[in-house]
Amino acid sequence: MKSFGDGVLLKSDVPIKPIEFLHYSLNLPTSVVITGCESQRDLDQAFEAVKTFQPMDKSRVAELLGRSRPYALEGKYELFKTSATFDGTAKNAKWLGDESESVQKLAPTMK
Repeated sequence: MKSFGDGVLLKSDVPIKPIEFLHYSLNLPTSVVITGCESQRDLDQAFEAVKTFQPMDKSRVAELLGRSRPYALEGKYELFKTSATFDGTAKNAKWLGDESESVQKLAPTMK
């Protein structure tokens, strides 16, 4: 899980502190939380998040989701879903290769 949406959320006006993103991510049933440490400050922040983490109860999760809801509804910070910025195949269509014969039979033609 990328807690900060590849840093996009940190550059936004979403009213959630970085440590809250980390605590929320740690509260989910994930196997890995990627913090994106690029400096000693980032590393210290990650350690602080782990040291201060306590499982969030339903009311705390609801409060946090309530603050983020207006921003989540817009989708403008979910660039993985709303843009080709992170889509390598959009820039390198040849990576996809040709459609198989079975797909060609099923797919509508684009002519």
